Amino acid sequence: MTLKKIIISPDSFKGTMSSIEVCSIIEQGIKNIFPDTEVIKIPIADGGEGTVDAFLTAIGGEKIKVKVKNPLFEEVEAFYGVLPDKETAVIEMAAASGLTLVEDRKNPLVATTYGTGQLILDALDRGCLKIIVGIGGSATNDGGIGMAAALGVRFLDEENKEVDLNGGGLENLERIDISGIDKRIKNCTIVAACDVDNPLFGPSGAAYIFGPQKGADERMVKMLDENLKNFAGIVGRDLGVDVQNIPGSGAAGGLGAGLVAFAGAKLQPGIKIVLDVVKYDEIISNADLVITGEGKIDGQSLRGKVPVGIAEKASKYDIPVIAIVGAVGDEAEKVYERGITSIFSTNLQPIPFEEAKICCRKNLLKTTESVMRLIKGTQGIK
Repeated sequence: MTLKKIIISPDSFKGTMSSIEVCSIIEQGIKNIFPDTEVIKIPIADGGEGTVDAFLTAIGGEKIKVKVKNPLFEEVEAFYGVLPDKETAVIEMAAASGLTLVEDRKNPLVATTYGTGQLILDALDRGCLKIIVGIGGSATNDGGIGMAAALGVRFLDEENKEVDLNGGGLENLERIDISGIDKRIKNCTIVAACDVDNPLFGPSGAAYIFGPQKGADERMVKMLDENLKNFAGIVGRDLGVDVQNIPGSGAAGGLGAGLVAFAGAKLQPGIKIVLDVVKYDEIISNADLVITGEGKIDGQSLRGKVPVGIAEKASKYDIPVIAIVGAVGDEAEKVYERGITSIFSTNLQPIPFEEAKICCRKNLLKTTESVMRLIKGTQGIK
């Protein structure tokens, strides 16, 4: 038996390596043992940083750079991707409205998604008819009103003055005027890559679950949550959209809700979007092996994470799937029921993460080579 074709489809290893980097290291490990084997790399991203590069690496396209407003309304250079069909844009909101752009100035009361709206607007100007928006890694909690304002929506207080386009401004919101929204939005399909199912407000909502990591203390979290509740009520009254009860509406500080309400977006798991766009079924149909992975595999991986999504696709074609991961957590064995054949950890010694990440690349290469040697040494595979 000959190992002719291997597909590599990992997520990033959070805090250490991007999915693109993981792909390259695993490819090297394969080639060191099976130099003649065809290797196809499909890096996967979950909607956060690296989403654009993952798409462009997988299927090609062009990276577009644009001057936009960052979360604090300062001008920065952001980017998005246009895929080879010239009609599909891929945006990661983190490029314009991400947490990394504010560094030590985190404050979701004043952060805005306006720059994300500017990226959408630029994609429309280029004639894009489908826009994929990755909504991970945000610094914001504004319900997407900044994004919508960039597209022409007006958010007004009781005196008919425009509110601040941030999480704090939602407190004064009394009326939404969509009459000036860019008409091209209606003819554009918007898909939001979202890997959480949190509602907009409440104990499991955007503010309570994600606010603290964006700089919100306990008092601010309560304020932000109340503001999102006010926003949801006005959206329901003025637009007739119940954003609270849409799974994932609380993603990216409520940008999920805003994209649905103002752009007619569909919220989908990031893994599903990527696999559909790259036509993954066609790519793997004649593969001999699929290698996937992520930083840590555990019971949470069953909730739409990359390795399980990949395994479910591969199982349709009876293709074995190996998961190479940084760490193995509780209930990881449950992924075997979803199509994962075997799990290998790159951590060769039980050391803390801060130490492990120093040698993570070397260990990933060694682990891949070990897996390939095992395959080579069994059943006469060459």
